[in-house]
Amino acid sequence: MIEIRDLTVKFKNGVTAINHASLDIPPGIYGLLGENGAGKTTLMRVLTTILKPSGGSVSLDGIKYEEKNYEMIQRKIGYLPQEIDLYPMLTVRECMEYLGELSGLDKKTYRSRMEYYLEKTGLADHGKKRMRQLSGGMKRRAGLVQALLSDPRFLIVDEPTTGLDPEERIRIRNLLVDFSRERTVLFSTHVVEDLAATCSRLSVMKKGEFLYSGSVKGMLERAKDHVFLCRTDDEMLIRQLSKKYHVSSRQYTEKGMQIRLISQEKPQAECIPCEVTLEDAYIYMMNFGV
Repeated sequence: MIEIRDLTVKFKNGVTAINHASLDIPPGIYGLLGENGAGKTTLMRVLTTILKPSGGSVSLDGIKYEEKNYEMIQRKIGYLPQEIDLYPMLTVRECMEYLGELSGLDKKTYRSRMEYYLEKTGLADHGKKRMRQLSGGMKRRAGLVQALLSDPRFLIVDEPTTGLDPEERIRIRNLLVDFSRERTVLFSTHVVEDLAATCSRLSVMKKGEFLYSGSVKGMLERAKDHVFLCRTDDEMLIRQLSKKYHVSSRQYTEKGMQIRLISQEKPQAECIPCEVTLEDAYIYMMNFGV
């Protein structure tokens, strides 16, 4: 369990990245959504002890985030940052073995874990490639392997499926779900579909604050009766609706254009309420914040 109370992060340039935020992150996969600049990366840097907060408190399994406890906390954490560049001249296996040695694990343990996670991430056949030869998606998967080597109690992953094809994304999502049993995984992403497929609880950040924290089901309920489907061949009407309402999707069908609108009130056009997706709920939350 991670407990965050009245957390504030202010930078020297006067920017407040996190503004008196409080949150409990329970075991399992916990999703984190938010636009660029919302404060997600700052929050993750605090949770990994990279950044010291300006105010408030954070604790992991009852251990307070204080400098005297940082080493103990770091041993419990695995982290996949958004940008990662691991020892470009080493092969994948050499890199993982070196990181295993740095973690203080015995050789048998880290080699066993390395082989397991290389197989799970689809990198087992690429173990002899140098890190610099890997594609962007492969580097993300290698970064995830290094984050898992120490078998952390708290895993923080920032955009883990960026650059992956659909099959690879599913493989990584399933790996994270399996890993989250009796552990905590903080899953930060812009891909709403990934959270819909993996977690039951999440938070939405905007300008350093949490607009919503709770169950996925509860977030969907917030947007209920505010998502509408409109079918029309009238191009002028489509332009008018697009200007007036938030459009979550457009699709050409045999019966004309089909658009999904998100609005506080029912649009005056021929629109009908429809089932809410997590992406709809996210757009509703970001624009109406209720």
